[in-house]
Amino acid sequence: MLRVAAAAVVLAATSACVPIDMPSSEPSSSPAEVRSQLGALTVAPAGSMRGYARRKFPTWRQTGGNCNVRDEVLRRDGTKVKTSGCNVVAGTWTSAYDGKILDAPGKVEIDHVVPLADAWRSGASTWTDARREDFANDLDRPELEAVSTAANRAKGDQDPSSWRPERIGAWCDYAGDWIAVRARWRLTVTPAEKIALTEMLGSC
Repeated sequence: MLRVAAAAVVLAATSACVPIDMPSSEPSSSPAEVRSQLGALTVAPAGSMRGYARRKFPTWRQTGGNCNVRDEVLRRDGTKVKTSGCNVVAGTWTSAYDGKILDAPGKVEIDHVVPLADAWRSGASTWTDARREDFANDLDRPELEAVSTAANRAKGDQDPSSWRPERIGAWCDYAGDWIAVRARWRLTVTPAEKIALTEMLGSC
């Protein structure tokens, strides 16, 4: 079953270390529904990178107190998570793309499933800075994923036509997440990207 990231839960700040167990995903659309969603995306060549700057997609937004979006993803995606106030100080994370077990929050990177530069090439160049900030901090769609540094660096700003998760078992969720984000934010898809997504959905 394809999944989407679970909605973030903002926790009350406390000075004590508190263990937290939160689900990392929940059932979502069926493969047939996702294929239909893919078919509805606008196909277009990748746009220019002219004018792109990482600062045009501000992260990480505050979510209350001294909490921010990174804190929320760490709490959401980890197991046996412990916090001190809003700071995640311990826990275990399984990197979605390569299956590596990460035993400290400092080893976790928060990946944008649809990279910011890729979003720019597929429609975000015409958005306001405020809309780009909303995209970069989107906790309501499966846009933010806890992953290993190696996986995040290997992926960079590539789309599925040039990069796929190392684990074939991750392809179904990855393709579904990519399509869900594309659909929500009305981003275009290249012909090669659409072919790659269709192939990955074949693993569902």
